[in-house]
Amino acid sequence: MKTAKTAEPTITRDLTPERTACPHCGRLMWAEYMARRTIHTLAGVTRLNLTVRRCRTAACAGYKKPYRPEAEGAGATRRHKFGLDVIALIGRLRYTEHRSVPEIRTHLIARNVSVSERAVTNLLDRYDELLATSLTDDRRLQKVLAAQGKVILAIDGLQPDVGHEVLWVIRDVLSGQILLANSLLSARNQDLAALLSAVKGACGVPVAGAISDGQHSIRKAVAKALPGVPYRLCQFHYLREAARPIYEADRHAKVALKKKVRGGRQIERQVEGRTDPEADAVRGYCSAVRSAITDDGRPPLDASGLKLHARLSAVAGSLGRVKAKGARRPSGRAWRGSSGVP
Repeated sequence: MKTAKTAEPTITRDLTPERTACPHCGRLMWAEYMARRTIHTLAGVTRLNLTVRRCRTAACAGYKKPYRPEAEGAGATRRHKFGLDVIALIGRLRYTEHRSVPEIRTHLIARNVSVSERAVTNLLDRYDELLATSLTDDRRLQKVLAAQGKVILAIDGLQPDVGHEVLWVIRDVLSGQILLANSLLSARNQDLAALLSAVKGACGVPVAGAISDGQHSIRKAVAKALPGVPYRLCQFHYLREAARPIYEADRHAKVALKKKVRGGRQIERQVEGRTDPEADAVRGYCSAVRSAITDDGRPPLDASGLKLHARLSAVAGSLGRVKAKGARRPSGRAWRGSSGVP
């Protein structure tokens, strides 16, 4: 499925499998290669950098079979370039608000999701497929689960807009298969527990664990429907929530730093038409500062404010060394006066 127009990723996520032992033989799986995937979501175009592991034990049933990061399926289904949140929004616009396909496309474009009418139609079909997913009727899925002998359930609730129904998706982390999808008007633990109980009774193999973003209603539902089953928080959501105060402070620091380095264009205009080494050096410094302020980090693991501070400090250090050498830099004085870089 292709989008109407290719867009550059605005969000980057690096995903690595949490499991390092082979689910079949228990031996170490090696990181074999990196894969990249681009997903169009309501938050923006997301680039996924995926570490893929493989078992090297020749006698193992999982020999050389790729084991991809468990969190990959939380945003989109396999072989699709649009996120589950986009699919959930399309389903609501069609069946709740009775929008036509052209109207749905117009709405998505207004939310910066580049999509064609044909893609909207295909995604509507995918939405219907998700809601029709049934373990009891899918023999292929039953064979997949029986072969691996257990399931680890990942529970995700997708609500495109506040106040509307939530598309709840329950998938198996080991196989990456979606086991159940259902739209609910609320996130009550009683309703979620009913969904989990239905999956538990239909999958035919033991539930070895459950993982989610830590929402209280999900925790209560897991405790009610899956007593004794180990439960853990999604590492990405955990890190994002834990780092939120630091992220906010870092974001404010970045804004303050960017205010101090304004005026680069005016400095470049002062050396327009000049070809001497000093003019080239000024243009080089301006380019370095411009690159620094437009290069965002990757929260929660890479703070963009700290990254900007480090790069501006390197530029300031370079200017200091030039000054210490006694270089004649009239443009450098203008730079210090306009940019505020120490």
